[in-house]
Amino acid sequence: MKTLMITAPSSNTGKTTLTLGIIRALYKRGLNIAGFKTGPDFIDTRYLKMASKNGAGNLDMHMMGRDNLKKSLGLNKSSYAVIEGAMGYFDGIYNTFENSSFDMSEVLDVPAVLVYRPKGEMFSAIPKIKGMVDFSMGRIRGIILNKASKSTYLLLKEQIEKYTGVKVLGYLPENEVIRVDEDRLGLAESNEEDMEKIIEKTSILVEETIDLDSFIDIMKDLELEEFSFGRKRKLKVAIAKDEAFRFHYNENIKILESICQVEYFSPMQDKGLPKADLVFIGGGYPEKYTKELSGNLSMKNSIKNYVENKGYLVCEGGGLMYLSNNIELEPMVGIFNGNIKLINKLNGRFGYTVMETKVDTIFGPKATKIVGNEYHKSEMITEMDEVFNISKPKSKKVWECGYVYKNVIGYYGHINFLGNLELLNNLLDLVESEEL
Repeated sequence: MKTLMITAPSSNTGKTTLTLGIIRALYKRGLNIAGFKTGPDFIDTRYLKMASKNGAGNLDMHMMGRDNLKKSLGLNKSSYAVIEGAMGYFDGIYNTFENSSFDMSEVLDVPAVLVYRPKGEMFSAIPKIKGMVDFSMGRIRGIILNKASKSTYLLLKEQIEKYTGVKVLGYLPENEVIRVDEDRLGLAESNEEDMEKIIEKTSILVEETIDLDSFIDIMKDLELEEFSFGRKRKLKVAIAKDEAFRFHYNENIKILESICQVEYFSPMQDKGLPKADLVFIGGGYPEKYTKELSGNLSMKNSIKNYVENKGYLVCEGGGLMYLSNNIELEPMVGIFNGNIKLINKLNGRFGYTVMETKVDTIFGPKATKIVGNEYHKSEMITEMDEVFNISKPKSKKVWECGYVYKNVIGYYGHINFLGNLELLNNLLDLVESEEL
């Protein structure tokens, strides 16, 4: 797999839009290409999948572990891969470059192309770029100027190449047609039809102003092994998937599909759960579809009956909200005796997490540790006992979350099975033992 990373000095450089345009342009050249995103975000990966018309995945040391990054690449194997780095190239956990895009490019041994947006500066851009090139220890192999005029590009190109020794591959001009609110990317969804137009228009500009042949030449060929995630299970897993529940790590889907039978269902539209040994309701925006979810009484009753008959169910993020009594004033499934209150800002419980169970759960015995990520603008008002102690890496911040009812577990976080394979096997072993 020929691979490289697209990165930038910081967020809000237009990196995501540019990456999508490059991937689509390479796809239109006939390349079998996949897109990847560093970090825990699962919204941008949807757009990467749109751009490549192929698979997309995440790369995250905390969520997966350092040794599992290549497994993620292998799960979405293609001939070419473009990795979009999150935030700034060297921005990692707390005040370090640990778990940064740079850290991951080091572990994977892949080169990087730096996207730089000159803003209110000319030659002052040179020492900034040079500092990043030097600190990368030769990892940065190309530079693209973004939101720059042709004249600015021509002036800076000569000086950048003179002082850094790194080739400037081209530029992308400022264009209102391809403008995306970068603050929202990764945090909120955009209309898919609008995104498709932006991706296609950007790809046309990319072909006109960026040296894609040199871009491809920078890519490094990685040898990826075929990975096995355990024996095949005679289990059927039902996964919620519709407009309200669209946040799934592709790695989780790939792993489950490789070892179990998987069927998808819509809590909004289907009349009931499919027959299954395990149900998974992941994240999304159920608060946007409360009328539809609340009004589907047959689905809510189907889930209740499944749970009361000791069916196994895992819900996270939006799934937890759906299984509560209410989201604001709209009645939901009512498995967890609590009400969801929407808030306008993050409540402080967000970012990378380490969850430790306080009691035995379907994930394993007491003190089972789970790595994950949490991000939400709602809170559950409940008197139920929490089953997780949660901490943030390199931080003293701690809190509690997670609820259990019969064979159901729900929590606000999101987990990637690549970093929690023991947990997944514990869960599947337990479910399988009930089937024997």
